[in-house]
Amino acid sequence: MADFVGAIDQGTTSTRFMVFDGGGNPVASRQLEHEQILPRPGWVEHDPIEIVERTATVVRGALASAKLDASDLAAIGITNQRETTVVWDPETGRPWCNAIVWQDTRTDRLMAELEAAGHTDRIREVTGLRPSTYFSAGKLRWILDNVDGVREAAGCGRAIFGTIDTWVLWNLTGGVRGGVHATDVTNASRTMLMSLHTLDWDDDLLTLLDIPRTMLPSIRRSTADFGQTVDYGPFGHPVAV
Repeated sequence: MADFVGAIDQGTTSTRFMVFDGGGNPVASRQLEHEQILPRPGWVEHDPIEIVERTATVVRGALASAKLDASDLAAIGITNQRETTVVWDPETGRPWCNAIVWQDTRTDRLMAELEAAGHTDRIREVTGLRPSTYFSAGKLRWILDNVDGVREAAGCGRAIFGTIDTWVLWNLTGGVRGGVHATDVTNASRTMLMSLHTLDWDDDLLTLLDIPRTMLPSIRRSTADFGQTVDYGPFGHPVAV
């Protein structure tokens, strides 16, 4: 019988995996930092591949330290840095560029243009947010406009988007071999693209920002069953996510 649960905490500066017993007591933990990439003033990036590799390493390390394996886990959960944006090719699993981190301010001009054009009230009515460099929508639009080949690739299913939870989930559940492309409502609510009224992507905002809906993950409740890890992944055994 599986008596433990795991938690992946993918944060801005590090990734940690913790294991808890049935009473909620921590029994194992492993944490590793990842590189902060600062190409120019105001720009903050992470290497998505490094994040996935760090995730695998801390999972294996924490389980080994407690002399557990994945069959001892009833389920795992994911918590993460929220607005950080990744775009990748689902056929190769390779990111189109570094992840743009929530702290990044390169979209300040786009946000100012949205405000100047009178879109602030509409965006706030739909999403509960006002235009800001903080959220994922502007970062995704920047990638579509500035990374060669992404917009064209998006049109044929070769470029998809996710915040860090989606990127980690997709890799854990199979990646190029059927990985789950999904997020939960709390992460989706921080993109500046989800309607608080429908809990779905808002087509008017997608049109306004020229973002293809086909790039976006499905939105599920936070307690949903997101799938199973694969037996060739870091857990070495299917576990519910």
